[in-house]
Amino acid sequence: PRPILDMSYSRHFLDFQGSSIPSFMKKLVVTKLSQNFREAVTLRQDSPVPLPGDGDLLVRNRFVGINASDINYSAGRYDASVKPPFDIGFEGVGDVVALGLSASADFTVGQAVAYLKAGSFAEYTVVPAKQAVPLPSVKPEFLTLMVSGATAYVSLKELGELSEGKKVLVTAAAGGTGQFAVQLAKKAKCHVIGTCSSDEKGGFLKSIGCDRTINYKTENVESVLRKDYPEGVDVVYESVGGKMFDLALNSLATKGRLIVIGFIAGYQSPTGLQPIKAEFLPAKLLKKSASIRGFFLNHYLSEYKMALKHLLEMYERGDLVCEVDFGDMSPEGKFTGLESVFRAVDYMYMGKNVGKIVVELPHSVNSKL
Repeated sequence: PRPILDMSYSRHFLDFQGSSIPSFMKKLVVTKLSQNFREAVTLRQDSPVPLPGDGDLLVRNRFVGINASDINYSAGRYDASVKPPFDIGFEGVGDVVALGLSASADFTVGQAVAYLKAGSFAEYTVVPAKQAVPLPSVKPEFLTLMVSGATAYVSLKELGELSEGKKVLVTAAAGGTGQFAVQLAKKAKCHVIGTCSSDEKGGFLKSIGCDRTINYKTENVESVLRKDYPEGVDVVYESVGGKMFDLALNSLATKGRLIVIGFIAGYQSPTGLQPIKAEFLPAKLLKKSASIRGFFLNHYLSEYKMALKHLLEMYERGDLVCEVDFGDMSPEGKFTGLESVFRAVDYMYMGKNVGKIVVELPHSVNSKL
């Protein structure tokens, strides 16, 4: 057991590898509200390393996750009262390098943790101990579960009413959260259809159990659905918006359910939306006794810990594929360091990723010797 470091009187302390925790660090800060991530966000080189309070952990981030909603956050769409400058990034995995006295009841220096909290695009983040998830090791796969896996799990459990034989359509199925919607629907013994933008993604989807893949670049999604599923689909897990939303709505079966978890097609536009054909919406829903439900993870945090526990157990047992995309195939190579977050966001909006986009933050250890 390591001595607990009381941070109240010390500005300079040692981490568990015997290296100094620096006084300053790099982090990304939203300095201007814009749906253009590069315009909105600035890389600060000399931000003070924050000090953990009594119930807090100081986490040295090793992997951070990229989410489509990072752009909504930098555009100020989630909370109009928050004014720049503010920290960005929703999730991280790393090591506890210091902690407050109360926090030491449940955590120790050197422990691997994951967390869901704004401000992860930084070398160090203070995380309330009660929000941290202890992990067996620091692995990027665990990061895929924090937002993406939990979104798929909770939304399908709470709103999907999945049962054996139901037909489930997952849009952007090879993405960060789509990969989990496909696998969880398969585990519920559903017939799963996934849309994607390349044959490579189609191959990945088949490998995780997708029954029918539709490459929307080479196939007409509407025609395929009309021909192969004339009765319609029972559940749609929808994250694209715009034309894909219209198409999904039209493809619903009687008593079908469309779950909106996002609309990435519009996030980079000034309004955040792409137009949909909504004027016939009441008639379409009535005709099929169908429903549309929105899902935002923050409204279901009471279910979060249970969902995450279950997902972690599934992964540990080998029952869940957690595909990570480090951008190795991107033009400038792997996403390493906070400066590559900008590239990683671009990569996601170009629809290049297979699985969850993760950025690695390497840390040099300055030995005292």
